[in-house]
Amino acid sequence: MSAPHATPVRVAVLGGSGFIGRVLGSRLTELGHDVLSVARKEPAEPAPGRFVAFDLSSAAPAELTELLTREQVGLVVNAAGGMWGLTDEQMHVANVVLVDRLVEAIAGMARPARLVHLGTVHEYGMAPIGTSQSEDGPAAPVMEYGKLKLAATEAVTRAVLEHGLDAVTLRLGNVVGAGQPGHSLLGVMAAKLDEARLAGRTAELSLAPLTAQRDFVDLTDTVDAVLAAATATGLPPVLNIGTGSATSARELVELLIEVSEVPTEITEVPGPDGAGPETEWQQLDIGAARERLGWAPRRSMRDAVESLWQAQISPAAR
Repeated sequence: MSAPHATPVRVAVLGGSGFIGRVLGSRLTELGHDVLSVARKEPAEPAPGRFVAFDLSSAAPAELTELLTREQVGLVVNAAGGMWGLTDEQMHVANVVLVDRLVEAIAGMARPARLVHLGTVHEYGMAPIGTSQSEDGPAAPVMEYGKLKLAATEAVTRAVLEHGLDAVTLRLGNVVGAGQPGHSLLGVMAAKLDEARLAGRTAELSLAPLTAQRDFVDLTDTVDAVLAAATATGLPPVLNIGTGSATSARELVELLIEVSEVPTEITEVPGPDGAGPETEWQQLDIGAARERLGWAPRRSMRDAVESLWQAQISPAAR
């Protein structure tokens, strides 16, 4: 993020104990930045830098302004939010209300911090098979999470265009890597494979066709993109971060099984009527990120899945 001669910036990572926030905080710390990890409650495993318990979704914007000002924060990365196990109302608060308050809080600072907000490919919805989704293309999310994340991105973009907020939204592909959320498809599969490994038995997995084609991206590459966006100037309000190619979910599960070397029996179960790549396709156009950030994905999906698996079987994952 910073050149060796640059003065390190104090960075607040919202959602600093989460999947992306934790790895980002660690990288920032390694680069010499003073990191403030912010989350609703203190995690069992210490978060990088200095931790502050702060409920972003319920606190008044003025309270967050006071915190960011007191801590002399120059950069805020919003890796907070949520979808797993939440009701639609809880998702609205975690993704939309939180961002509305964050934008207001930063605007209230005497010296407003820069904001890098993490969006999602789900803001676009599906596209015709074989096509790529660009930042200026239509956004028509089909799931509630995508609709809420789109509303949050639009709030950040309005603040940029109408009020001069120094901010960019990175629309992330489906991120894969160490610490994969346990409720995600790969997180569930990794846990089942690990359970079988520890018991010395064959893993038994029931799989639907999993024909959906998605743009998956490695966690380390994702963090590299956030670091690049933190210092790049003259950015458009939204940038796509992915691999620029679509991969089937089934292919990733099979890759995980291969990497794990756990003997596995797969039982095929029927998928939803009409499911298939023609209606389940997402592929990001990442040309703008290459041009404006000088960023490109470097790691393969095998690299990402190997990182996921090694973290799953490490003692710290117990």
